[in-house]
Amino acid sequence: MDGTLVDSTAACVKSWYKIGQELGVDPNVILATSHGRRTIDTLGLYDPSKANWEYVAQIEGRIPTDFGQDAKVIAGAHDILRACDDLGVPWAIVTSGTSAILQGWLEVLDLARPQTTVVAEEVECGKPDPAGYRLGQSRLGLSPEAKTLVLEDSPVGVRAGKAAGCEVVALLTTHTMDQLAKSGADWIVSDLRSVILRGRGPKTGRVQVELREDEGAAR
Repeated sequence: MDGTLVDSTAACVKSWYKIGQELGVDPNVILATSHGRRTIDTLGLYDPSKANWEYVAQIEGRIPTDFGQDAKVIAGAHDILRACDDLGVPWAIVTSGTSAILQGWLEVLDLARPQTTVVAEEVECGKPDPAGYRLGQSRLGLSPEAKTLVLEDSPVGVRAGKAAGCEVVALLTTHTMDQLAKSGADWIVSDLRSVILRGRGPKTGRVQVELREDEGAAR
């Protein structure tokens, strides 16, 4: 969700700076590896006593309310979610964030509600483990073999989607072209304005997806 539907980088940076100061850890060290990773896994690297769901839900739940003014919707997000609903496309949010931060961003930024969600506390292992995406497919009533498109922004998220057998479109919202290419993304685009749903094919009934090739982005 963060980096794919929501540009929350500034908000999360402020949150991690506050947490880093409380832990006595350089926030820049934390930020170097935190994006796309569950907070509980990040905290486990620096203070295992804080790596529990009660604490994580508390600090993540404060981000949309305390730093919501620093976040914005990723360009094209409202349009693609509206198109999914109009075309009857089953879609889910599979996030490394907790339910607290997910619900907070949906409310603060007035985003469309997905048919189902998978949040950090519902899987034993976070991304790049594919468990989250596999659970998302199951909750949407899709088989593991179903043709599924994942939209991601982080290398660990891309690897998770690929490990789940999905095709992955990576967005250049938080990481570099080189980082996303090395993680195995099938396509790389600037943001969600480059992902267009063109309706369903007359023979297959499958949704047709067009990727606009921004110079220097799509591959």
